[in-house]
Amino acid sequence: MKITVLGGSGAWPTAGEACSGFLVEHDGFRLLLDLGYAALPRLLETTTAERVDAVVISHGHPDHCADLNPLLRARALGGHRPPPLPIHALPGSLAAVLSLDRPGMLDEAYRLCEFEAGDRLDLGPFTVDTALLPHWVPNAAVRVRAGDTSVTYTGDGGPSPDLVALARGTDLLIAEATYPDHLPPDDAGYLTSALQAGQQAAQAGAGRLLLTHLWPGTAPEAAVAAAGRSYRDEIAVAAGGLTVEV
Repeated sequence: MKITVLGGSGAWPTAGEACSGFLVEHDGFRLLLDLGYAALPRLLETTTAERVDAVVISHGHPDHCADLNPLLRARALGGHRPPPLPIHALPGSLAAVLSLDRPGMLDEAYRLCEFEAGDRLDLGPFTVDTALLPHWVPNAAVRVRAGDTSVTYTGDGGPSPDLVALARGTDLLIAEATYPDHLPPDDAGYLTSALQAGQQAAQAGAGRLLLTHLWPGTAPEAAVAAAGRSYRDEIAVAAGGLTVEV
């Protein structure tokens, strides 16, 4: 599997960095995990809009799904008329972003496939397992597997034993790490620090850890240092253009 980071900024895009988006490729199949603010231009540096085969969205906050709208516009209006794009998401989570255009304009560009957290999805060469993580809105973590190789992605969410179970033995854990080590009281339980991400990666026995969704202005080295207090294997920070082979 090849994973290309489209963006790793939390909350809003910063100069030169998009919000959450990851392209997972295997056997010619292209799967998007989230597509937040400004992630589409990064995607178009790698492939074309019509070559995306499926999308999985963790939750409905716009820093994880806002660029679905321009992606669907590119497919609907670009003149190539690809088949409807399967978009997999929790029930009702994409109502806002899918209603941005006039009624019917994008209907033929996508097929909405809603799932419940805990469901298993079969997407091309991938098997995708899902689990619900605590967040202000329902958020599905996913484990994407091809053969004996897997990547687990948290979306957003507070620490949970369900994530540790989902990520057990995964080759790569892509974990939200909004703050290095301390969470504001209002965020505790709904977001994860890099320190907590490292602890969960160690508990799960993940092969590698990729920290994402850092709050704008956070020093990447501070996040890596915090995660490294408990996780002893390879740690990196998601930045647009980074590619990882697993």
